Amino acid sequence: MNREKSCGAVVFTYGRERIIRYVLVQQRSGRFCFPKGHVEAGETEYQTAMREIWEETGIRPQILNGFCETETYEVSSKPGIMKDVVYFLAEYDGQPVDPPLTEEIQNVRLCTYEEALSLLPTDSRREILSRAEHFLNREKLSGD
Repeated sequence: MNREKSCGAVVFTYGRERIIRYVLVQQRSGRFCFPKGHVEAGETEYQTAMREIWEETGIRPQILNGFCETETYEVSSKPGIMKDVVYFLAEYDGQPVDPPLTEEIQNVRLCTYEEALSLLPTDSRREILSRAEHFLNREKLSGD
């Protein structure tokens, strides 16, 4: 079985009343996901994540230390291909979400945790979101 690798991030900001809002991109197929994309030659995982976030959302966030999750799945449109997607956790503040809509991206949405859970199409992505939410809440508690 052949493998592909992509990198991206669970991107968030703090909205009104310090409520976390997550950034989801809507693909042309209508499916929602986190900003992510293929690793290009010579790129690190971090560089790929930052480039893809910028290309898909127009945001330049800061990646937080201590959070990294990998999702592995078979690519339904490419039989015999397994894909690993490495997700970081990235925060942005004060930047407009200004996606350069492409042939891949239809829309970008800011969502509460509950909204994002309802929009993500797979259990594995919902689990990654849950882990990110737990991580952020734990960090908030330890920082007080």
